[in-house]
Amino acid sequence: MKRLLRWAGARRHLLALALVALLTALALRNPGVGGTAPRHEWLVIVDITQSMNVPDQHLPKAAGASVEALSRLALSRALLRSALNELPCESRLGIGIFSEYRSLLLITPVEVCAHRSELAGLIGRLDSRMAWAGNSEVAKGLYSGIGIAAALPSHPALVFLTDGHEAPPLSPRFRPVFNGERGAVAGALIGVGGSVPLPIPRTDPLGRPIGVWGADDVLQTDPRSFGRGGSVAGEAMVDGGEDAASSQTVPLPGATPGREHLSALREDYLRLLAGETGLRYARLETVPGLVTALTDPGLARTVPVRLPLAPWFAAAALVGLLLLYLREDLVRAQAWLGRQAQRLLQRGPRVSAATRPQR
Repeated sequence: MKRLLRWAGARRHLLALALVALLTALALRNPGVGGTAPRHEWLVIVDITQSMNVPDQHLPKAAGASVEALSRLALSRALLRSALNELPCESRLGIGIFSEYRSLLLITPVEVCAHRSELAGLIGRLDSRMAWAGNSEVAKGLYSGIGIAAALPSHPALVFLTDGHEAPPLSPRFRPVFNGERGAVAGALIGVGGSVPLPIPRTDPLGRPIGVWGADDVLQTDPRSFGRGGSVAGEAMVDGGEDAASSQTVPLPGATPGREHLSALREDYLRLLAGETGLRYARLETVPGLVTALTDPGLARTVPVRLPLAPWFAAAALVGLLLLYLREDLVRAQAWLGRQAQRLLQRGPRVSAATRPQR
C-alpha cells in the first residue's frame, strides 16, 4: 500500500513538473493575442520667428531660488525637453519648425523612450537662426502644419507652439482661408508669451543681437488698412461679405495697430484659429500643463496592438514551482505544529506549590 502511495505521489510530482515545463516553454515563445489600445502620436511644430525671442517668460531654477528671464522659444525648448521624461513609452513624437508662411518637418514621429536622447538633442537645438525668412504668417504656418500631419501615414496629432504674432500684420477682412476639413487633424494650439507687449529683439544675418525693432523698422497698419495680400499667387483670403467701411474698422483679435514692433501673446487670435481648424487651445506655462495637453485622451488614436501573454505564463510557472517544492515543507511544518499542540493538551495546566490547597 505504501509503495502504491509513493508511486502515486511521484506521478503527481512528474505531472506537476511537466505542467511547469509547458508553461515555461509557452512563456519563452512569447505568444500574444491581437487587440486594440489607445496610443498617442504627435507632430510638434515650434514657431522660431523673431517674436519668439522676446524675453518675457520665467522658469524657476529651483524651489525658493530666483527666476531667470527666458525667451518664448527658450521656454518652449525647456518645457518640451522636460515633458519628454513624462510621456508614456510606445507613444511617438515628431518635430517641425515654423517660419515665414510654412512649416517644415525635421523628423517624423519616433518612439519616445527608445529615442529620448535624440529627441531631446534636437529640441535643444531649435533656434531662430534656422528661420529662412523674416515673415511670421502664423495662420498659414498653422494650415501648413495641419497639411503635413494629414499627409504623414500615421496621421499624428498636431501640437503647434506659437505666440500668434503676425508679421506683416493682417487685416481682419483679408485673412487666409482654411481649406481643410475642420477637426480632420486632431491637435492643440499652444500659446507662448506674456500679456504685456515688449520690444522684439533684432539680430544680424548671423544671428547676433543688434538691439530691438523700432516703430519705423516694421510695417505698421491701422484698422482702416486692407492688410497685406496673399503670399502666393491665387491664394484665397477670408472676406466675410461685410460692408467695407465697417469691416475695415474692426481690428484682428490681439492686433496692436501702430505698435507692431511690440509683441505679446495674442491669445484671442489663437483661440479664433483653434476654433476654425478644430484644434484645442492651451497656454504654455508648466511641464505638467504641457504633458496634460499632450496626453489628452482626445488626441489619442485607437491602433491594433499585440498583447503579449508571456508574463502570464511565466507567472503561472513560478507559482507552480513554488507550490511544488514548498508543498512538502508546508506539510512537515503543519505536522510539527500539530504535534506541539497535542503535547500541550496532554500536559494540561501546571499547578504551582504556592497555589496548591493545604490540608
